[in-house]
Amino acid sequence: MIHPLDYFTSLVQQDDAIPLFEAALSIAQGASPQLDLVAVQLEIDGFAERLQKRLPVDAGDLQKLRLLNHFFYRELGFGANLNNFYDPDNSYLDRVIATRRGIPISLAVILMELAQQIGLDVHGVSFPGHFLLKLPLSSGAVVLDPLNGASLSQIELEERLAPYLQQLPELTELPVAEFLHTAAERDILVRMLHNLKAIFLENRQWDALLDVQQRLLILLPDDITERRDRGSTYAMLECPQAALQDLEAYLRAQPDAADAADIRARLPQLRAASRRLN
Repeated sequence: MIHPLDYFTSLVQQDDAIPLFEAALSIAQGASPQLDLVAVQLEIDGFAERLQKRLPVDAGDLQKLRLLNHFFYRELGFGANLNNFYDPDNSYLDRVIATRRGIPISLAVILMELAQQIGLDVHGVSFPGHFLLKLPLSSGAVVLDPLNGASLSQIELEERLAPYLQQLPELTELPVAEFLHTAAERDILVRMLHNLKAIFLENRQWDALLDVQQRLLILLPDDITERRDRGSTYAMLECPQAALQDLEAYLRAQPDAADAADIRARLPQLRAASRRLN
């Protein structure tokens, strides 16, 4: 049986051929290594088949979107997990499908998979603070909130953007359209993993965090800060040799980083621990 990390690696090799739903679903193997990915995919295929049977042969994109929204939110009952927004299960697609509860990005990935299967070209948007969806049309894009399928107006988008721009005033002159570019599959997966990273770091769940860090480095092999963070995670798991490799690599790449002195101060203890293992 292929190791979950090897399987994830095989899915994300080429930017133009990443199967988003399958790769996002496989993230859940970090929590459930025996997860039956095929069974979950078949469940989604079943949803799409039910929906496809309802579509008129000549259905346009807007009609498809209305039917998809009604099916997804009203009939299937998908929506926000307002009672526990920071539950890791909100990022594991198998759990989101089972409970019908998730966060914007996980709901969006499932909705995009269904949209694709009925011929609807819905894309993800890495909007600040809240992942969105958009459907390009000849008359302009429809922007959607994946929590409930609501179409967002220009004014609503500007209101959502305002708190972000207050922190980055140098971006205030940019039009809203600059924040609505299509998110690449790799970027969506990174954002999902960063959500989990924040939760596991906050709760000091080091084993779970290590799986996330491994996946982030598979997606971003040249990101030296992710390698630093993996090294710190190895240190918390009392794996000094692996921690040293990552932290020393970080210092070679970023010798003048703001945290370089702190990391150098940790190295003697890690080297001593590593020697005790030999």
